[in-house]
Amino acid sequence: MSTDHAPSGQSPSGQTRPDHALPRSVRIGYGSGSVATGAFGTVPGLMLLPYLTDEVGIAAIAAGFIVFLPKAWDVVLNPIAGRISDRTVDPRGPRRPWLLRAGISLAVCFALLFAAPDMATALEAAWVLVMFLACASAYAFFQVPYVSMPAEMTPSYDERTRLMTWRVAILASTILLAGATAPLIRDAAGGRDGYRLMGLAMAVVILVGVVAAYRGTRHAPLGTVQPGAGTLRDQLRVVAGARDFRLLLTTFVIQALAVGCILAGVDYLAEDVLDSKGAVTVLFACFVAPALLLTPIWSAIGQRVGKKKGFVAASLFLAAGSLLSVLADAAPMGVLFVAVALSGVGYAGCQVFPMAMMPDAAAVDTRRTGSNRVGVYTGVWTAGETFGLALGPAVFALVLQLGGYRSGSDVVQPDSAVTAIVLGFALLPAVLILLSLWWLVRYSLEADEVEGETVPA
Repeated sequence: MSTDHAPSGQSPSGQTRPDHALPRSVRIGYGSGSVATGAFGTVPGLMLLPYLTDEVGIAAIAAGFIVFLPKAWDVVLNPIAGRISDRTVDPRGPRRPWLLRAGISLAVCFALLFAAPDMATALEAAWVLVMFLACASAYAFFQVPYVSMPAEMTPSYDERTRLMTWRVAILASTILLAGATAPLIRDAAGGRDGYRLMGLAMAVVILVGVVAAYRGTRHAPLGTVQPGAGTLRDQLRVVAGARDFRLLLTTFVIQALAVGCILAGVDYLAEDVLDSKGAVTVLFACFVAPALLLTPIWSAIGQRVGKKKGFVAASLFLAAGSLLSVLADAAPMGVLFVAVALSGVGYAGCQVFPMAMMPDAAAVDTRRTGSNRVGVYTGVWTAGETFGLALGPAVFALVLQLGGYRSGSDVVQPDSAVTAIVLGFALLPAVLILLSLWWLVRYSLEADEVEGETVPA
């Protein structure tokens, strides 16, 4: 993959931009943090709900609550983490120390998440809740500083897109690795031991990403952070008043909710609809593998037509694939795999564009006000993403409950539960993606306003 140069040095406006290109080593180093975010963002969404319903044996609605509550806590914690990182003074920069501190804590807590000792069902559920809460807290202090960094690494509208191309490519690779291997590890060992071994293996993956990001960004050209004045409430009020950021965030949260439903439904779809545990890995490969090939293409499209138009196009691909997946219970399995692959084409773009657009909105605010609120912007952004991804499994669990899903292993599901799985995995995400476009089409930031400068062509 090579994304070192924008085509003809042009932005979507057709004007030549200053050369703010980052070294490839920095792009890869920064992107490697997505190994940690990808593993933690994928595996709980894929494995935790089935673990609670089928292994621990609690009702779907209660399992959905356990999955949702710790991530809802992050909605409160993320903006605080952003403000703290804005005000951190350290020779390594305000963000990098948090990558190491919080990242190591996240890996340790994740290893314990699926490692509950044998005890009463209620106590096992409490163990998962406490450990997932600890994971969510550590993740907030890793993710927020990590996502804050691009706005300070380069002022270039297009360079942020190239930076996100590497990040999303690595993210997609990690999602494929974690999403495909986690069920295989679980099934190979079987039962509780399978979940425990899987949790330990994914903790190692997270730790690798943490250390790689910390070391890979040691030469990143981070600017001086000058935190905005006022209380956290004052700064949140300013962020809430940023129209384009608010529209982009709303779009992203709704789409995160849709993706959360898809992730939560994969294991149920494979076992209860397709009657094939091995289909989990194939479905994940179909969904994520296109991102490995198409992320640079979406990036090039964004540089040619603009990030907003590219985001809209990617969203339509994702929605179309989800709509086609409604045929999962009636059409041949191959049709479902094609539908999921089509969703994967859109999913790649729906990761590249918003991740590149969010730093643009934060940078515009910094230039206009002279105060750096990147950490607060990022805290609000990641809180929204976390909320959407957490609400997805909770909503999917509610759909299961309404469909009469029966918890426990080796249980034959009624037809109503099978229908609920398909609707929660396919139709509901499609509707959510299309709904999100209502806000996206009103987003207005372009290259000229973001960079605030031009040079003669």
